[in-house]
Amino acid sequence: MPLTTQHKRQPHQAMPETAQRDEDAAQLPLHHIGESGLDSETAYELISSELLLDGQARLNLATFVTTYMPATAGRLMAETADKNMIDKDEYPQTAEIESRCVNILSSFWNSPDHEQATGCSTTGSSEACMLGGLALKWRWRERMRKAGKPTDRPNMVMGINVQVCWEKFCRYWDVEPRQVPMEGDRFHLGADEAVALCDENTIGVVAILGSTFDGSYEPIKDIAAALDKLEREKGIYVPMHVDAASGGFVAPVLQPDLEWDFRIERVQSINASGHKYGLVYPGVGWAVWRNEEALPRDLVFDVNYLGGHMPTFALNFSRPGSEVIAQYYMFTTLGRDGYRRVMQGAQDVARYLADEIAKIGSYRLVSHGDDLPVFAFGLAPEVQNYSVFDVSDRLRQRGWLVPAYSFPSNRQDLSVLRIVVRAGMTREMADHLLDYLREQTKFLESLDAPLPHPDDSKRKAFSHN
Repeated sequence: MPLTTQHKRQPHQAMPETAQRDEDAAQLPLHHIGESGLDSETAYELISSELLLDGQARLNLATFVTTYMPATAGRLMAETADKNMIDKDEYPQTAEIESRCVNILSSFWNSPDHEQATGCSTTGSSEACMLGGLALKWRWRERMRKAGKPTDRPNMVMGINVQVCWEKFCRYWDVEPRQVPMEGDRFHLGADEAVALCDENTIGVVAILGSTFDGSYEPIKDIAAALDKLEREKGIYVPMHVDAASGGFVAPVLQPDLEWDFRIERVQSINASGHKYGLVYPGVGWAVWRNEEALPRDLVFDVNYLGGHMPTFALNFSRPGSEVIAQYYMFTTLGRDGYRRVMQGAQDVARYLADEIAKIGSYRLVSHGDDLPVFAFGLAPEVQNYSVFDVSDRLRQRGWLVPAYSFPSNRQDLSVLRIVVRAGMTREMADHLLDYLREQTKFLESLDAPLPHPDDSKRKAFSHN
């Protein structure tokens, strides 16, 4: 969560409503609780008016997070927001629905029937990643203890393109992050580069099914094969976790023959975000292990003070059951064919946008939306008078949020814009975006000199979500 600091006392600005409401709102402090509250209708109007300052979620092409669901799904979520997901004794049917979702996902990810996959819901992929990483660390520590070796220097291998949650995991749980930098046209983890950083202290390799930088899949099968070779030649066993935050719902329907999941024996666990291409409002994530052995028992707590015994593996405790119920609703109403239709529609729009942007002439594609419905593009080499950050600023003036950012080491020379196409992004909306992009590009191309960038260094940061 983003951190905030304490503010000085100041009142709300007056609302142009009735005199009494105006007076009440003006006396209400912004950053401290008032001595008395407003009536419910006035409070609603005050807050809803303030929220008009937010951007339009459907025009946010920066986020992977779902911004559209059917109205019936929203109604179902509202009706179930009071159910506490952790209280499986009081809400047994919600617990049953969570179990169904885990089984659906284990099937989605080709779990062998004889291995009996196990899993749970989480608040999102960040928590799911933490749980996956903890299981890897616990299993590594047990292997090292049985071998009579020290357990004080664990490391984890990943690409520099991983989401920040993996850096958090390593810092919070005292694991050395070994990150493979980008090189040339390789923008994610490669098999040879991953194995080169592995040793007996490596708790696991994290492979990404859908990089946030350009939407591409990492070569998970190749990485696994390279780790197989490492084990044969040096006797070093290194398991894999697949961070399929976005691709876990895309690959099974758009690239069903791609081997990245539990068909690969070395893959011990997988996480995904239900609130990304799982098509559910935030926040819900999923973690699935290939069998009970992959999830150490001493990480699981048995809780009984809510009534009844219930095993739990989570960083969070109480949370609403509505997102899990919404996930099951999407599985139920769409089915595999429905997910395929939605994902194919998103990918068709992404490819259309990429093709049309390439035709403008001022841009060069970094990716094309062939894996995730996501693509990145930079400026043509001859463009000198403006940057991708200028393009992003111009698009924002019309409400379109298209992030601009620089790639990490060793490709910090490359700055791009990225478009994430999600459910709800139509071809008509894409045409509106293209028309405005062409218009603003024409304006930028007409400049006689480069635009001034006094704080350009501050514009390069972007939170990949």
